[in-house]
Amino acid sequence: MKKQVFKFLAKVNKTILPSYTKKRLDLAKATKLQMVIFGWRVYVTKNALD
Repeated sequence: MKKQVFKFLAKVNKTILPSYTKKRLDLAKATKLQMVIFGWRVYVTKNALD
């Protein structure tokens, strides 16, 4: 059940949230909001793959 929720969230993230790795964002220069979005995407992706 938990894994299905994270897989759904991963699909939503892919369609709605921006991909900073494709934009070649320098994480040292990222704003706090960009870091939060990046961290959220990493968290959801990690849990969807487990």
